[in-house]
Amino acid sequence: QVQLIESGGGLVQPGGSLRLSCAASGRLYVINNMGWYRQAPGKQRELVATITRGGSTNYVDSVKGRFTISRNNAENTVYLQMNSLKPEDTAVYYCNAGVRTSYLVPDTDYWGQGTQVTVSS
Repeated sequence: QVQLIESGGGLVQPGGSLRLSCAASGRLYVINNMGWYRQAPGKQRELVATITRGGSTNYVDSVKGRFTISRNNAENTVYLQMNSLKPEDTAVYYCNAGVRTSYLVPDTDYWGQGTQVTVSS
C-alpha cells in the first residue's frame, strides 16, 4: 500500500557530503513523523534523525551539527543532508515514515529498502 524509495547513497571520502532522499508513494492519507535510521555491520539499527509533519526535528548526538533532516510535505519526501562525514557514519541508511492510509486507521510504520553510505579514503 505504501512504498518508500531511498536514493543518494554512495562512497565518499572523510569530510565529504552526501544527500539522501526518500520519496513515499501509494495510499497516503497523511504522513506524520518521518525519519532516518542506520545500521552498521554487527550493530543494531539506530535512530539518526526524525522530523514531524510540522517540521520539529530530533537528532542522535553523534550527528548534531553535521546532519540536517528536512521534508517536503507536498511531495511526500524526506531528505538527510550529511556533511563532514566520518568513517563511523558508514552504514545502511533506512527511511521510516508513520503513515495513515485513511482517516479510519492509526499510523503504521513503513520502511525503505535501505541505501548504503560508505565513508572511506
